[in-house]
Formats: sequence, C-alpha cells, structure tokens
Amino acid sequence: MNFNSFFLRSFRILLFPFSLLYGLIVIIRNWLYNKKIYLSAEFNLPVICVGNLVAGGSGKSPMVEYLLNLLQHTFSTATISRGYKRQTKGYALANENTNALEIGDEPMQFHIKFPKVAVAVGEERIVAIPQLLHDRPDTEVIILDDAFQHRAIKAGLNILLTVYKDLYVDDFFLPTGDLRDQKSSASRAEIIVVTKCPKDLSEEEKKEIKEELKIEKAQHLFFTCIEYGDPYQIITKETKKLSGKDEILLVYGIANPGQLKKYVADHSSAYEEISYSDHQIFSIDDLKDINKKFAKISSTEKIILTTEKDAVRLMKYSDQLLNIPLYVLPVRHHFLFNQANEFNQLVLDFIKSFNKENTDET
Repeated sequence: MNFNSFFLRSFRILLFPFSLLYGLIVIIRNWLYNKKIYLSAEFNLPVICVGNLVAGGSGKSPMVEYLLNLLQHTFSTATISRGYKRQTKGYALANENTNALEIGDEPMQFHIKFPKVAVAVGEERIVAIPQLLHDRPDTEVIILDDAFQHRAIKAGLNILLTVYKDLYVDDFFLPTGDLRDQKSSASRAEIIVVTKCPKDLSEEEKKEIKEELKIEKAQHLFFTCIEYGDPYQIITKETKKLSGKDEILLVYGIANPGQLKKYVADHSSAYEEISYSDHQIFSIDDLKDINKKFAKISSTEKIILTTEKDAVRLMKYSDQLLNIPLYVLPVRHHFLFNQANEFNQLVLDFIKSFNKENTDET
C-alpha cells in the first residue's frame, strides 16, 4: 500500500468500512461476469489489454509505448485510452490538430511519438472500439490502455503490471489501500510484469516474488526496470547528455516520482523541484512560477527537466518555451534476465495465432 505520510496513513485506515463496501461491490461485479450474467464482448481482431489492479503509476504508458514500438511497423496498430482529465467527453480520434486538452496527456504523448498509430479515447471502450474500426477499417491490432478492470470487453491478451515495491498481493481495497480490483483477478492475465525493479534484482528475489504472486502454470512472469534516455529540448528536440555537472530544476506532475527523483539526484550536481498533482493542467501562472524559481538558481550550468507526460501539457505554451532550456526525460521499460525476446515472441505469437484462427475459419 502506498502510504506517503503518517497523517495520510491514519486517515486512510479510518476509511476501512468504505473499503469493505467497495470491495464487496467489486467482488459481486466480478462474480456476475464470471457466471456470465454480465457478458463480455469479443472482437474479430487481436485486442491486447495493458492494466493493473491498483490506482497509481505502475508503468502502463511506457508499456503501451513498448508494444507500439514492437508492432507499428508490422501491423496497422491502434490504441484506445480513457483520456483521463481531458476537457471533452465521449469518443475522439486524434488528428493533426488535436491537443492534450482534447484527448488527455498520455494519449497525446502516444500521438506525438507514434504518428502512424491510430490514437483514440473513450470512457466506454466497448463503444469506442466499433467507432475506431469504422474510422480506421484497416486496423489489425488494438492496444487498450488501462482497461484490465473493464470487463465489458474480453481482450485476447491481458498484460498485468505490478510495482516491485508495491505488489498487489500486499495491498487492500480503496480507499484504505490502492486496490481497485480484487487480487484474484490477476488469474485473468496471461502475462504479469513486475515493474520498477532494481537493475541488480537477484535470481533468488525473482523466485521469491514469483512464489508471493502465486503465478499459475499458464501465466508468464517478467521483470522490468525503468530506463531513462537522453533528455531532449521540448521544442527543438535537440538532445543533451546529463553530465552530472548541471544543476536541475525538476518539474513533474506524476503519481510516483520516487525513481525519477533518485535518477535526477544521481545525474546532477544539485537539484530543486516543483511538484504538481498527477495530470496537472498547467496554467500561465504555473509557467511563470517555473521560470521564477529557475532564475533563482545561481549556477551557469542549469536546465529545467520534466517528464514526457508533463511536456505534452506544457506544449500549449510552445512560443514561450523555444528559448528556455526545458528538457524532456524519456522513459522506457528494460527487461531483466534477458527476457525481452521471450516477451516479444509471446505478443507476436498471440497476434499470429489469432489471425491464423480467423483464416482457418474462412
């Protein structure tokens, strides 16, 4: 459970009765789906779901990006997200005029980084998929972002993420804990990925985690760590290596910034930070505050550093960002224990076997 302070921990424990009620609702809902009283829709193309059992950051967006990198050059690929904190409702398909306020920061990030991929948003994925297929009839694979608990759709391949230091088996239902689904739902996942691991994770600890998660024989378990790329200027995209001599102003609005802060501390002479709520919609006053704090840093070797998710929400001030040393830090999953090829093959085999089944039926 991700308790950030004694006050928050005490407050959340007081909400235990609400957690019991929430958990009961979740269990009843899952029972109705398991007994097929509530029905799940299936679609005639490969659907891959990336999700988790808890609220908060577990690396879903970098995993979606990993899959898009893997698939986009071989298959006509699309992704559907909820579009959290966007200022629109219903289904929307990204185009050349789309911005983060219309589709949300993470879908906008996908749209910028993968221009050939169809990026759509919709609160109801079961409604969004037919609309997407109408708009993009050539779509061969759909990746559902953060949809594991949305059982109205039955994905062909479920990839469940859990954080190394906050495994779902150690958690409890919201609001006392962070679980938004029951732990036993993990059995529906074909692939489970333990994210944000230390790079030197041992074979012994790997075995212990596998036993703790009670991985079933048919399931595949993987381990990843966070890997950061070279920062790039938000407008010009010019890259810069962090030499360790720079003083950094770190600006972020993400759920779990622990590893980000450690990385910046290890790659700077000193750093200060400005933190915002997750999915912060930046105002012009926020930008002024950032510039004001940056100006107070006395070092001549200094930069502002932010995340890719935050960068797409700052892009609306592009005219004012061109001459500011504001750099974006890319992040990706790195598979431990040389598991990347195995993971890639499982995903590709799923798509190929799905297409073969459809061919055989015709």
